[in-house]
Formats: sequence, structure tokens, C-alpha cells
Amino acid sequence: MAAKTPFLVPVGGFLGSGKTTLLIAAARILKEAGQRVGIVFNDQSSELVDTAWARSLGAESREVAGGCFCCRFSDFIGAADALPEMDVIFAEPAGSCLDLSATILQPLKRDFAGRFRLAPLTVLVDPGSIDAIRQDADMRFLFDGQLAEADLVAFSKCDQYETFPELPGVRARKLSARTGVGVRAWLDEIFGGSVPAGQRILEVDYRRYAEAEAALAWLNCSFTVKTVPPLPPALVVGPFLDRLEAALTGQGARIAHVKVVDHCATGYLKAALTANGQEPTVEGDLTASGAPRHEVILNLRAVGEPAAIQAIVERSLPGRAAVSHMRAFRPAPPKPERRVPAVV
Repeated sequence: MAAKTPFLVPVGGFLGSGKTTLLIAAARILKEAGQRVGIVFNDQSSELVDTAWARSLGAESREVAGGCFCCRFSDFIGAADALPEMDVIFAEPAGSCLDLSATILQPLKRDFAGRFRLAPLTVLVDPGSIDAIRQDADMRFLFDGQLAEADLVAFSKCDQYETFPELPGVRARKLSARTGVGVRAWLDEIFGGSVPAGQRILEVDYRRYAEAEAALAWLNCSFTVKTVPPLPPALVVGPFLDRLEAALTGQGARIAHVKVVDHCATGYLKAALTANGQEPTVEGDLTASGAPRHEVILNLRAVGEPAAIQAIVERSLPGRAAVSHMRAFRPAPPKPERRVPAVV
């Protein structure tokens, strides 16, 4: 890792699989070892919780918004190049993306071999979400496609589970970003060279792919809350997320992923859901004291009509919320900028 050419490490996985949490934990380990580390995030729209959260923790990051890495490949390369003199660049594609081998890995190997050293594509799987994902035909199409093209598969959040489901034909590693279990071994494996990058190409029906992505409503929102008296971020995010989850469930909107980050003068807090009726996972400073002003970002992915999802969000916002950005939409059909149909 003393060479000047940076490692580019793609880490995929379905919505809510724990990609960002793992990458921040891995970046911390590498930085402690003297490595310079950056992260490139990706989403179909701007105002990303992940970017805000990473920056709050001091992680060097860039984002590619407005389309998947495959559809904005040039922007992806530009974002990676914009990170100053990195040893390792993690790349986190949007959670609904597949066909990454043909549209990202093979073009990198063919056209940018001198600029990046490509690590194998790791796909994360949250063991507790598999059953819910596979009950929906569209979500299962995306999930199974991600598994099929992975160079490595890893169960995330392994500290939360005692048993793990079988994935036919797949040997899944076990990782926990929270406890550190398996993370160093995973880093050793992806940098060790024993697993080649991009060894599988999918045969993708892009019409079916577009239908599956469009089954989800995507909503990104930013707002400011002024609280009297001053409130800690936990008492802003917690009640808001409770109201939102109850409203989505009441309207029959199945949650794929909801994440919220609150930044105020006394600290940061991030909370996330990957299913209806679930207790949120929380990261950040739960003991932060009260603050009079809170900057909040919400990213929501749910099965439903975008206009209906937006109406639910608007009804669930805190009473003193001033919205600066609100966009609800379905992703446009994917149109890769480059697609290499054979392994390079």
C-alpha cells in the first residue's frame, strides 16, 4: 500500500445493508495505520444523509448525485480524482444498483488500470432483512442480482444475530462495523490480491431492472427546526422518526430504508430504519445537550407513490420545520455511460 496508485474499493449491497457504517469503520482503521482514505457516495438525488454523516465524523468524502455510478461514470471518476492524494478510495453505489461489474468494474480495468488499483466488489447483506426483501418480487430481483455479481459477500451487523440464513452457492463473511469483528480480516482479504475484481458479468434485462427500481419512491428532504426550549438532537429525531414510521405503516407504505441525520451546535445524531415496526438503529451523541437550532436531512425509500410518500413526510415534520429541499420521485431508467459485456 506504499504505491502512489490508490486502491479503489467498491462496496455494494441493498438499501439499509450497513454500507456507510462499515466504510466509516474501515476508514478509521486504515487512517490509524497511516493511510489516507476517502469515500465516494452515490444517490439518485442530492442532500445525502451519508455524506453529511461522514463529514460530521471527519471523513474525507465526495458524492455523485442525480443517478447511479453506472449512469454517471464520468462524474464518479471526477469525484474519485477530486479526493486529494488518497491511498484508498471506498465507493458506495446506491442501494438499488446492480450490473456494477459490467458498468463500473470492467471499464475501470479496461480504461483506468494506471490510475486505480481495483479491489474486488464486496456486497453486504443484512441477515435480518432477507426475508422481507424476498417477499417483494421487485426487491428480490435487485437483491439477487447484486449477490450474483459479487466477488465477495459479507453478512453485516453480525453482532445483532446469533444465526445466519443460507445463501445457496455463497460463502458469506461475517462483519460488524460496531464491534469491529471481521473488519480487519475483510480489509486484509480485499487488499491481499487473492480475490480478483470483477469476475462475473450479469445478463441484465434493463427493462425489468428499470421496473424494479421504479417500484420504490425515493424522497430526499432537508429542513431546519428551531426549538423552544432548546432540545437535544435525540428529542428532535426520535419523535419525528416515530411519527413518520407510524404514518407510513398506517398508509400501507412498506419501508425499504429511512435514515435521518441531525446536526446542531451540541452534536450529531443519525437514526435509521429498514422495515416497518422496527426499532431504529442510532449512531452519534445520544447525550448531547439541548440546542435551539437543528439542521436535519431525511432520505426515505419506500414502496408507494412519490406524491403520497411526500404528503406523509410533510404531515410528519416537526411543527417548526422550515423545509429547504424536498424531492420525491421514481428513479429514471438506468442508462449506463459505459458497459463492457465481458470480463477484462
